Amino acid sequence: MTELIFKAIEFAAKAHRSQYRKGTLLPYIFHPLEVGKILLEAGCSEQIVAAGILHDTLEDTSAKYEDLVNNFGPVVADLVIGTSEPDKKDTWENRKLHTINWLKTAPINVLLIAAADKLSNFQTTKDDLSRYGDVIWKKFNRGKEQQRWYMQSLAEIFWSRIDDNDCRTAIFEEVGKVVKKISALS
Repeated sequence: MTELIFKAIEFAAKAHRSQYRKGTLLPYIFHPLEVGKILLEAGCSEQIVAAGILHDTLEDTSAKYEDLVNNFGPVVADLVIGTSEPDKKDTWENRKLHTINWLKTAPINVLLIAAADKLSNFQTTKDDLSRYGDVIWKKFNRGKEQQRWYMQSLAEIFWSRIDDNDCRTAIFEEVGKVVKKISALS
């Protein structure tokens, strides 16, 4: 790994300190690290991997865009902005519709980070659903049907953007497979 990726890991770990995954005692930092791992294994550039590790810092921590520019440069900072919801105070429905509409035409590098993020989240949901059953839907801001609608909408977008000439887009296909497994389990 490169210095940029290690720097992103350190920054994200500090920014997400004392945060936990929703409904668990699992430190939140495991999620951004998994997103970075997915991107790294797919052969993405160090800037995309770093942005994947940092993808939730603007939404969920006190980090500012300027902090990312100063520490990682404008390319990484812009990738993080591209994967962030513009207004966390807006309704769940509006935020998810914004994400769906944005990802239909988002640049491929933003789409890769978003897909790795969703793949990590959806794999956790699938695993929790296998272990605990439908009770897991209670930890979300919206219930099973709305969550499934969101997951299926994203899977369709990722599927529509698969490029057989780009091995990185295998992440898109994997999202669809996990969403199908979630639908079969619930």
